[in-house]
Amino acid sequence: MKFESAEISLVGTREENQDRVAVLIGQHSSLMVVMDGMGGHADGATAAQEALNSIVESFNSAAQPIFDPIGFLHRAIGSAHGRLVELGKDLQIDARPRATCAIVLFQDDVAYWAHVGDSRIYHLRDGKIIERTRDHSHVELLLREGVISEKEVLTHPMRNFVECCLGGDDSLPEMSVTRRKVVKGGDLLLVCSDGFWSGLPEADIATLSGVPIEQMEKGLEDRALAAVEANLPHADNTTVAVVSCQVA
Repeated sequence: MKFESAEISLVGTREENQDRVAVLIGQHSSLMVVMDGMGGHADGATAAQEALNSIVESFNSAAQPIFDPIGFLHRAIGSAHGRLVELGKDLQIDARPRATCAIVLFQDDVAYWAHVGDSRIYHLRDGKIIERTRDHSHVELLLREGVISEKEVLTHPMRNFVECCLGGDDSLPEMSVTRRKVVKGGDLLLVCSDGFWSGLPEADIATLSGVPIEQMEKGLEDRALAAVEANLPHADNTTVAVVSCQVA
């Protein structure tokens, strides 16, 4: 399988961009990561950058292809969490740096993904969302129980409250790590911060799978700008990366 990527990150109406994104395409393994620094805590930008650095270092130092992808994701997230805990050890608990994250690891025709918080991963195929991650949040629980609809998630007063994240408490956060996911030619894997998905209907996100890869940067830009506009006047940082899976 051959992978091609595109990414964009917009500041929205915030004073600084506290999101971070990285896509690393290697010969045997590839990685895409989005980090969202939590601005209500100390230096969310530093939290996102340090957590991203930790994940990238874990990937670059691992023998590839990675023998135990699921174990790698657990260890990489744990190391990133530990780095943020160390950064905030001398601060009051409510001021410690924190971040949410979403990570996809590719090897051959298989993907593994993991997330903490409300940064999301979408698997797109043939113009449809065939799977997405489920946020660690109260509104996601309400959605699963049928109390609110997918549309109501976008406007719910608790939509920005997450139940776990990197940093803060010493104990490891809840992390959701998948088993192997077979990807096919034409599939699209999308990783984003909540500033992206919270401003777009899922139908708009799904249509990205029909965008030719040479037009993908423009497609991402159009949708990211639409997400910012939908979230005005308090538009969050808006970050998205995609990897298109093509038969080599």
